[in-house]
Amino acid sequence: MSYGDDVPDFCLTDGQMRAGGSIKWTAKGPGVLPAWVAEMDVRGCPAVVDALHRAVDAGTFGYPARDPDTDLPAATVDLLERLSGWSVPAEHVISCGDVLAGIRIVLEALCEDAPVVVPLPSYPPFLEAIPLTGRKISAVPCVGAHGAGPRQALDLDTIADALAAGARTVLLTQPHNPLGRVFTREELLGLRDVVDRHGARVISDEIHSPLVLPGHRHVPYASLPGTAEHATTLIAASKAWNVPGLKCAQIVCSTPRDAQAVGRLPHVANHGTSSLGVVATVAAYRYGESWRQGVLRHLLAQRDLFGRLMAERLPEAVWEPMEATYLAWVDARAYADRPVVAAGSGGAPERPDPGAAALLHGKVMVNRGRDFGPGYEGFVRVNLGTSTERLREIVRRLALAWTGEPPGPAAG
Repeated sequence: MSYGDDVPDFCLTDGQMRAGGSIKWTAKGPGVLPAWVAEMDVRGCPAVVDALHRAVDAGTFGYPARDPDTDLPAATVDLLERLSGWSVPAEHVISCGDVLAGIRIVLEALCEDAPVVVPLPSYPPFLEAIPLTGRKISAVPCVGAHGAGPRQALDLDTIADALAAGARTVLLTQPHNPLGRVFTREELLGLRDVVDRHGARVISDEIHSPLVLPGHRHVPYASLPGTAEHATTLIAASKAWNVPGLKCAQIVCSTPRDAQAVGRLPHVANHGTSSLGVVATVAAYRYGESWRQGVLRHLLAQRDLFGRLMAERLPEAVWEPMEATYLAWVDARAYADRPVVAAGSGGAPERPDPGAAALLHGKVMVNRGRDFGPGYEGFVRVNLGTSTERLREIVRRLALAWTGEPPGPAAG
């Protein structure tokens, strides 16, 4: 089976995207341009679409088979080897519904009932999922994450303080969402040393690792020496191959003991994997590489275009070009001067917020920084995983919302 000529199709109309029915395109009315939820506006990877058609024709609608009876563990092992040279035994790969479910499973099966260190800003659902396990969050802002000063990085000293105070797990997101950082080997070794000193564990969410842009290299945390006894990794095809609704992620354990502990959980603790999700994931990992490479080329061009457009139209906004992902983290505090009226407030303007202003004044929906943790009011996350034409319109609308003046022609 060959898909070597795949070219990702990002040139879908708004009507085509809305017809797909995802929350990204249906949450607001047809006049609102969505640039928020982390999914791409792209036609499906042909290898995945073909596999799903065959599965539907075969009636693959039952409960999923056990992991050893599918090709999912082996396909995951091959992907990890191809992406970063990381060798993992297939029996250490356990499926789950999605990364959020995987985090809860690993916390309950492998981690102490103690606070969890979460570097901020954080993917918002993580801030909701951890308390569901009965654990408190120990929030540690990343260095430089407020748009000024040193390069964005993990604050190892403050993480160490949190572990010394009783936290026993670090939830690492790398590549980072929303900062777009690909942490270096040296940075990760520094985290390893801190965690080792305090006898803690690391859950490493590496869902964006297939979306590392040219010029950077992803290092799986659990591939580092000295991490096996405390590291568990989560990965999925959902971001790079754009199949988040198909529900299939992988927990990659680092030791036989951890794999056995997760595998012993009752079915009700880990029951969300979809049969069609398994089909799609295997097809993506086995046959979707040329399509993924095309996605990376498109995202690199989108990142560069976004930089040019922002420099021309919103020069006071601050952002660091992503090293991975298609999500731009933008400090828009310089433009946080247009008040909005909250629903049910009786017409009283609430504190100005660039994300709310973008929706009200520009009819473009971005993620508000305050949802990524306290202290990030005035920031927004912008999804660049769309067509070039739509990205130009996103920035045009942001400029209209934040400056009040319709901009001229777009930059090239």
